[in-house]
Amino acid sequence: MIRVFDDLESLSQAAAGLFVDAARRAVVEHGRFSVALAGGSTPRRCYELLSRLPFCDQVPWGQVHVFWGDERCVPADDSRSNSRMARQALLDHVPLPARQIHPMTCVADPVAAALNYQQELKDFFATGKACFDLIFLGLGGDGHTASLFPGTAALDETLRWVTTVHKPGEDFHRLTMTAPLINRAALVIFLVAGADKALILRKVLESSDRDQPLPARLISPEPGRLVWLVDRAAGCGTTNSEPRDQL
Repeated sequence: MIRVFDDLESLSQAAAGLFVDAARRAVVEHGRFSVALAGGSTPRRCYELLSRLPFCDQVPWGQVHVFWGDERCVPADDSRSNSRMARQALLDHVPLPARQIHPMTCVADPVAAALNYQQELKDFFATGKACFDLIFLGLGGDGHTASLFPGTAALDETLRWVTTVHKPGEDFHRLTMTAPLINRAALVIFLVAGADKALILRKVLESSDRDQPLPARLISPEPGRLVWLVDRAAGCGTTNSEPRDQL
């Protein structure tokens, strides 16, 4: 399902609304809401909206558990940290118990950190199916999502839930959830904005299976839902979009 919005603001309003709906539904159905947040610039506005009225009062924060889909292995106060961005935009401003925030911490030993985070997830889902209620994802200009980059071994992972990634040219490692775990989610929402994403979005949505697979094309939750929220600049040229008033 693809929804096209006039701009980032209206896209972010819709994303915040879907977060609220998913949280309230999950708490009614099984007593808690599990969400994995995305990094990058596009989700930030959604997080800011969730920290403010009217959205913040509609979320049952006492039953929310926050995880991350990926993280750069940098200190928690580093400007490149996904956790830092989410705390500044959202988590520091809502009544979410600290024990229910589950950041990826991987500066010292990324390999051990990946194993530890996977175990934390297994413990969290120990009493039921490993299934996030909601996962937010972004889309990179090379077709990556989370930290699943083209040409990396993480794309071939079939068993591990969390793995390490090193992007060529970077002086740090990353942790990322793998496609098999993401595809267990009840709802996956891609947030894509900007004219610089138009070409890659079109490739992801319209390329055939015979093409070299782009990482974002690995995301296909079953039996969950996959929703693309894109602004008009990014969605220009897509052939299967729906107008924003149908959300």
